[in-house]
Amino acid sequence: METGCSVRMDTPRKVSPVKASRVEKAAQGLRQLLPHRGSSGASSAVVDEDTGERLDAARGPEIPIELAVVIPTYNERGNVRPMLSALAKALTGIEWEVIFVDDHSADGTADAVREAAQTNRNVRVLERIGRRGLASACIEGMLATAAPYVAILDADLQHDEKLLPRMLERIKAEKLDIVIGSRALRDGNAGELPKNRIRLSLLGTRISRFVCRYEVTDAMSGFFLVDAAFFRRVAPRLSGTGFKILVDLLATSREPVRIGEEPYEFRKRHWGESKLDTRVEAEYLYLLLDKSLGRVLPTRFALFALVGSIGLIFHLGILTLLYHRNKIGFIEAQGVATFFAMTLNFLLNNVLTFRDKRLRGWHILIGLLTFYAACALGALINISIADYLFRSHVIWWLAAICGVAVSSVWNYGVNTVITWRREKEPS
Repeated sequence: METGCSVRMDTPRKVSPVKASRVEKAAQGLRQLLPHRGSSGASSAVVDEDTGERLDAARGPEIPIELAVVIPTYNERGNVRPMLSALAKALTGIEWEVIFVDDHSADGTADAVREAAQTNRNVRVLERIGRRGLASACIEGMLATAAPYVAILDADLQHDEKLLPRMLERIKAEKLDIVIGSRALRDGNAGELPKNRIRLSLLGTRISRFVCRYEVTDAMSGFFLVDAAFFRRVAPRLSGTGFKILVDLLATSREPVRIGEEPYEFRKRHWGESKLDTRVEAEYLYLLLDKSLGRVLPTRFALFALVGSIGLIFHLGILTLLYHRNKIGFIEAQGVATFFAMTLNFLLNNVLTFRDKRLRGWHILIGLLTFYAACALGALINISIADYLFRSHVIWWLAAICGVAVSSVWNYGVNTVITWRREKEPS
């Protein structure tokens, strides 16, 4: 029986005398075991008993990975092969790996990556079950590599992977913490991005300055390269919320961040559809609230209170219409206003506050009925307190506000546990 020894021709690299001796010993042992070397078969690798390092008679010691490219995916199967081809061309001469972090795509994206990984040792896949989100996917992927530098790239080929070598060279030469690919610099542009998307991105960048302490031209960029050691120091405090991991990084770091920017042209999507929708905008609002109020008040409760404030205005509007203008009894008017305000609050909370547990289809109707039931005691408390204050000669609008305020705490706690309890995702 013949056993082959695969050989890979690499550029010669300097190896310490001790390692060279180990490699030579490994080679001698393999020559004794393999009198004939074919062109196929198992790899001629042994492991150093002292260090655990992989030694290859043909290749020498394994060369460490210098750059990891993390690509979050969801239904991006058609982009896997083109992306790998583009990275291979762009990163010639660099030791790299790519980690696809897939949120259990229905189109089999993770399986497409596994298929590619069978013949490409640079490719890895991390498939997540029961959780989703671009920011959290990036965080998990960045923590799953030993590479000293990590790049974030979208799977849709809109980011220019050919810029990665220059970004890597700059972060090392200038000892930066992060290099951002910017569409807003002089030589960069947003390509064929719709004007409403461009305006939205500019608005997001301006708003981000309230939580970020740094002047960057494109804080909404999803294309950047970061020093892994810096990232690991910041990671435990990241929100991991939404789609804008860069804003999260810059707003969270307690140490001054050394930033560089490189211009690039935003390209047309290669395959698939954009994931931008109202949920993305809600996620960004959640992130901004978390970074500005998160240390003082739970972010979800802050959003619940914000929705409650909108509901309160709506409530007062109906109450004014029914009681103040149409002379309907206060109790009756307060009850009707409460009912309509509860309905509005449910719909807004479903989109904003509990966006990660968002109810859809028939679950919305079931959730609404559950919301009514859960808030029944809160509504009773609301009306009772408002009526008591009103009978105590407190002005009508202040009595209504006090009733709503007391019941809101009850409503938040009960509905978090009952209406938007997390269900196991269907496979």
